[in-house]
Amino acid sequence: MTDPISAPAAPAPAPAAFDPHALPPLRDVIARFGLEARKALGQNFLLDLNLTGRIARSANLPAGTTAIEVGPGPGGLTRALLATNAVKVIAIERDRRFIEALADVIDASQGRLSIVEADALTVDPEELAPAPRAIVANLPYNVATPLLLGWLARIEAYVSLTLMFQKEVADRLVAKPGSKAYGRLSVITQWRSDARVLFNLPPRAFTPPPKVESTVVHLTPRTNPEPADWRALEQVTAAAFGQRRKMLRQSLKSLGSAEALLEETGIAPTARAEEIDVAGFAALARAFRTRNPLESPA
Repeated sequence: MTDPISAPAAPAPAPAAFDPHALPPLRDVIARFGLEARKALGQNFLLDLNLTGRIARSANLPAGTTAIEVGPGPGGLTRALLATNAVKVIAIERDRRFIEALADVIDASQGRLSIVEADALTVDPEELAPAPRAIVANLPYNVATPLLLGWLARIEAYVSLTLMFQKEVADRLVAKPGSKAYGRLSVITQWRSDARVLFNLPPRAFTPPPKVESTVVHLTPRTNPEPADWRALEQVTAAAFGQRRKMLRQSLKSLGSAEALLEETGIAPTARAEEIDVAGFAALARAFRTRNPLESPA
């Protein structure tokens, strides 16, 4: 008799087959429902199913993962995600026009697609699905950075984040010390995750074409991040990069005793923010928090 304690776990069932091309073309869906892109919501539609398929496949979702998408629009990436190993796809959409337009995709998904009508900035993806979960999204550029920072704070709750940004932001995520793109976002992203650029997309790939090139980035939780307090690291990087052309002994003065912090961490007072790596900033954050402990809750 097989010992139930030692028996291997049953593999996750394969999701139902889904053909992204079996539904009406996305341009027909846009025309049928009058879905013009709204600039105020940062909407630019990716209609080429070959490209949305490439993004979905690049997420490399393990079997049994729930894929969470932000801003599905007419559903190009949504269709592609349903063709992956994702056991379920949850799309967060604040524009009610697209919820009706996604009805055909919901019907064809055999129960695997659900829509959450909400502003993604107000939604905690961890409350939408159990682990394992991943976020895969062509983010509206006007809210991409605050969304990313919110997810990075709890990135260990996700298998991965596969996200599209405007190229300038993507360059900052992966920038190394000494480069012009290296800044606060670089430090915080690389502190919490392993981030790598996958590929770029030109403006002509979108409808309407944005004025900038776009980049898909893949982020996975860092196994052993440098110990540091999130708020302390934000304060230290804000001070340092707020005056990035100045030496740290000057730019960190707003934190109190800059010279003492630098001496404690072994960082040269004449160094500038762009020269300090993630480990250096984490050390500064630890020293700063020791000198400025968080207030106890009332």
